[in-house]
Amino acid sequence: MTEKRPITVRILGKEYRIRNEAVDAAGVERAAAVVDDTMGKIRQRTGRVDSLDLAVLAALNIANRLIALREQQSEARATQVEPERVRDLIEQIETALRADVAAAH
Repeated sequence: MTEKRPITVRILGKEYRIRNEAVDAAGVERAAAVVDDTMGKIRQRTGRVDSLDLAVLAALNIANRLIALREQQSEARATQVEPERVRDLIEQIETALRADVAAAH
C-alpha cells in the first residue's frame, strides 16, 4: 500500500491540503493551477465572489474542454489509416498495375 503524502495547493488564495497516493505530485499541482486559473478568469468576467458558484462554473468549463478534446481525439482516430491497411492498399495497387502491364504486352 502506498503511503499518502499531503500536497498543499492554493486556489483563489486559499490553501488546500490534498492527501494523494499518486506519485505525481506535480500533476496534482498542475491540476490545481488549471482550477485556480479558470476560477480566477470566471470571477473576473462575471464578478461573482461565491466560491461554490465559481467552482461549479469552473467545473463546467473544464468538463466542456475535456469533452471537446475527447471528441477531437475520437475524430482523429476515426480518420487515421492504420499502417497495415496502407500496406495492403499499396500491395493491391501494385498487383493491379502489374496485371495491367502484363495484359498490355
